[in-house]
Formats: sequence, structure tokens, C-alpha cells
Amino acid sequence: MQKTSPITITITTAPAASRFVFPTLVRWYARGEGAAYALLRFGYGAIIFTHGLPKALGVSHGSMADPMGGSIRLIGDVMGLPFAPQLAFLVMLLETVSAAMLALGLLTRPLALLMFVEMIAISYAMGPTWPWIDRGIEYPVLLGLAALYMVLRGGGAYSLDSRMKREI
Repeated sequence: MQKTSPITITITTAPAASRFVFPTLVRWYARGEGAAYALLRFGYGAIIFTHGLPKALGVSHGSMADPMGGSIRLIGDVMGLPFAPQLAFLVMLLETVSAAMLALGLLTRPLALLMFVEMIAISYAMGPTWPWIDRGIEYPVLLGLAALYMVLRGGGAYSLDSRMKREI
């Protein structure tokens, strides 16, 4: 009977310093990565919240006099979906309550997935009428990509998900 020896695998999370022009910055980059991701997640939630709050309060938002009415028209008339008022209400909840939860890193993966789906829907519905640089179709596209990143990454070190030690 032969005796086998264990295999040792070493995994490092810090990138090799030799490939950086300024290798002394590698530790600084690694140290700041968690905080940078938390800032991205918080900023994303805050930006989305600014779009949901006018819908919830029934106040104007930028050039849109009735944001909730605009959402209902987009869902019903442009996308042709049934139950437009009810779906617009769910969008308002997603853009307020869920955005605040996402900013704090609570239920990050499922909420970011919902945000990703919303941004795909907006990009699909508005893509033909919003040029690439005027009115900004790149805005929901970029927000969708950021949401997908959060789906794959989760809450991160500085999140309520991390504090609870449970994540979906």
C-alpha cells in the first residue's frame, strides 16, 4: 500500500506587485478595495433612490412632472405590459425601499438582480428613442452592468449581509 502525501495549494488575493508600475501601491489598493466597493454600492443605491422618491411622494423629478404617471405609461403604453399601475408601484418600491437596502448592503444579491432586470427593461424599452449621448441610454446600461456586478459580488465586507454572516 502506497502512502500519499497531501497537496498544498496556495491562493493569494493580492495581485503580484511585479506587474505594477508602482508596486508600493499594491497594499494600498488591496486595503482600499473593500471600502471602494462599499462606496460604489452605496452610491448606486442613493442614485436609484433619487429616482424612486419622487414616484413615492408624487412630486416632479427633473423635466418629468409626474414620475409615477411616466412609469405607468412606460410600462403600459411603451412596453405593452398588463397591470401597469401595479407594476409601477413595484418599481417605486424597488427604487426606494430596495435601493436603501442595497445601499446598506442588505439582501444585496437578490435586490441587485431586480435592479439589473429593471435596467434591462428600461434599456430595451427606451433604447430606440434615446440616443446614445442625448438623454443618456448609456445611463441605464451602465447602471445595469453595475447591478450585475453586485449580483456576482454580493454585499462585500462593509455590508449588513457581511455583518449578519448570511448571504443569498
